[in-house]
Amino acid sequence: MTLASLIKDKGGKIAVASDHAGFDLKEKIKKLLAARSIEFVDYGTYSQESCDYPDFARKAATAVASGETVCGILCCGSGVGISIVANKVRGVRAALLHEPETAALSRQHNDANVLCMAGRTMDDKLLEPTIDAFLNSEFEGGRHARRVEKIENP
Repeated sequence: MTLASLIKDKGGKIAVASDHAGFDLKEKIKKLLAARSIEFVDYGTYSQESCDYPDFARKAATAVASGETVCGILCCGSGVGISIVANKVRGVRAALLHEPETAALSRQHNDANVLCMAGRTMDDKLLEPTIDAFLNSEFEGGRHARRVEKIENP
């Protein structure tokens, strides 16, 4: 099942979060989601004032891991820091993505449930197709399920 189906069919929400360097990108993402009537929970930050990305990444990742939200979209300057923090939360499989092909593969092969993006370098033309690929791709299971299980239970 795709994340988009879970959101639509079960009334799920997306966790969004950023630090100051990812704030503008997060705001673009919120507008995109709202235009599609996709509900989200904003875990901060709420301005461009300097802040610490772990505070916001952990809140959003915990919401995904607990099932409070279906998935997450997190942003910081490079996307790296926020993805490292998200992946520390058990049950989260965060992927730093810049374009649609790897966004789809992250879902199909890795069952990624958190999309991380770089506020300083994300190409605006690729933003919407990358999010669409992430939300509309389905985990393939099979040999990939065995590998994901090894992530969760080494």
